[in-house]
Amino acid sequence: MTITLRTFGKAAAIAASALAIFGFSSAAHAQASRGVFTIISDGSSTVYPITEAAAGGYQASMGGRVRVTVGESGTGGGFRKFCRGETDVQNASRPITASEMAACATSGVQYVEVPIAFDALSVVVNPANPLKEISLADLRKIWQPQAQGRLTNWKQLGPNYPDLPLTLYGPGTASGTFDYFTEAVVGVAKSSRTDYTPSEDDNILVQGVAGDKGALGYFGMAYYEQNKTKVRALAVNAGQGPVYPTADAVKAGKYVPLARPVFIYVNVASLKKKPVADFVTHYLTNASTYVTKTGYVPLPANAYAVYQQRVTKREAGTAFGGKADIGASIEEVLGRKLVKTVQQ
Repeated sequence: MTITLRTFGKAAAIAASALAIFGFSSAAHAQASRGVFTIISDGSSTVYPITEAAAGGYQASMGGRVRVTVGESGTGGGFRKFCRGETDVQNASRPITASEMAACATSGVQYVEVPIAFDALSVVVNPANPLKEISLADLRKIWQPQAQGRLTNWKQLGPNYPDLPLTLYGPGTASGTFDYFTEAVVGVAKSSRTDYTPSEDDNILVQGVAGDKGALGYFGMAYYEQNKTKVRALAVNAGQGPVYPTADAVKAGKYVPLARPVFIYVNVASLKKKPVADFVTHYLTNASTYVTKTGYVPLPANAYAVYQQRVTKREAGTAFGGKADIGASIEEVLGRKLVKTVQQ
């Protein structure tokens, strides 16, 4: 579900045109509409439930004076809007890439990077599938480009697999989850077979797997937690034994390589506006509650305190240098210097 802005008739259309002519962003126009300050957030469907919860809590505390819209156009689609200055808060299921850093720099958009939670990418099957676990090597065999049109039955993986047609469901190519999964599993970001059913809406992926006995899919753990009666998670064996996507496994560092941090990015110019700064402070102050309630794993309390300081000081840059960092701990990330350009 995406919360969208309404069209306010001819007068609003004329005003919007005038603002566009003079180079104002759509976010700035939205914030002037009807005397209600509007904060625009978009991006990752994985992070969507957390930001939606934070938006609801903040709006309730403001008594209707501030509205927060939350879209889910995917991490890549969201960054395109964010780097054009069209949104205030970008939800992301992976770090900003080198090309996105360049796009933001070209537009003069600076940002504060805030890891907000840990996710355990969940590999799921239909409950009627007898399979209980899968190796990382077999996941690679299934999803690598060379498997397209060739690996079409579970039994092709070996005698321990069921004799069922293999049908695949996964995020679309604009998704940060797609980027992370392909790099962690296949070895190269965006390297994947294409004969699968893609969607930026994780609920559609849940429905697809739930309705197909031979289906395999992957998405963020919150959507698995909310749909345990419809789909079943497989334990993933990366060489140290099978591990299920649980909060305890993530905290113990055992669910590798499919545990990952997820983020919000905040436009520095937007942070200069009190309602945006207050919203992000509300988000971070209550992050552990929102993250837990939506089915993800909160960061350590000291991490949220550090990121609040960075928001308050508007410290721009990324700790990832334009690259995904499979398996990095939050403690390691906290110790890194922030960079604003890609390091060669």
